[in-house]
Amino acid sequence: MKKLYLIFIISSQLLVAQETSSFQGGEWLKFRLSYSGWLKAGNATLEVFDDVYNNIPVYKVVAKGWTTGPLNWVFKVEDHYESHFDKQTGMPYKFVRNTYEGGYTKNRIIDFDRVQNKAYINDIKEQSTSSFNIENDIQDLVSAYYFLRNNYETELLKKGDIVKLNIFFDSETFPFKLKYLGQESIKTSFGKIKCIKFRPYVMAGRVFKEEESLTLWVTADANKVPIKISATLDVGSLRADLVALKGLRHPFEIQF
Repeated sequence: MKKLYLIFIISSQLLVAQETSSFQGGEWLKFRLSYSGWLKAGNATLEVFDDVYNNIPVYKVVAKGWTTGPLNWVFKVEDHYESHFDKQTGMPYKFVRNTYEGGYTKNRIIDFDRVQNKAYINDIKEQSTSSFNIENDIQDLVSAYYFLRNNYETELLKKGDIVKLNIFFDSETFPFKLKYLGQESIKTSFGKIKCIKFRPYVMAGRVFKEEESLTLWVTADANKVPIKISATLDVGSLRADLVALKGLRHPFEIQF
């Protein structure tokens, strides 16, 4: 559940460069998570706010994930993430993580110094601070999704193309990459929707069955919102489906 949620947040990605943003303040998305196709595992939401950080106009995005039903009794999860990123460049200034996962907790605030290329970590739980060197193009776990929505032109991608991004999470930078698989129309609770299909790469062995265990579908309209993600695990499978939305910047295109 934990790893799917993290991958879900960072891999809901790939999207199109355009004169106007693909999202706006007030956008809200809700997803239903299910295990092995029938057991409801939990929910996740993404919400965008217009905000100001150190006198700079930013988007503040709050990402939440929580377990429900039987899974909540066995392994309770309550995750809260925040990202504050520049409205013009998409570069993050602040990232917040406050999570509870089966009794394991983490509470951290990361401030990104875009001039010195430093990440300053305030570990509230451990009452400690630290700093790390970062690349000038670094993204955080949440801002990555919104950055890619506005900075990749999917019309120019060919099947098999790989898109890469550097993401700073916890105390390290890791390379994130997606393979473009083309377009596909899928049936959803909203109707049939034309989608762009991707394969996020993950680490095989512990949770996922293989490196290419994830498949992601994103709307092919100007919003580029994630519609569905499917994961094959070592035991069973996990799936996330968009079930509710509001505040989209562009019309939500349904084929029928």
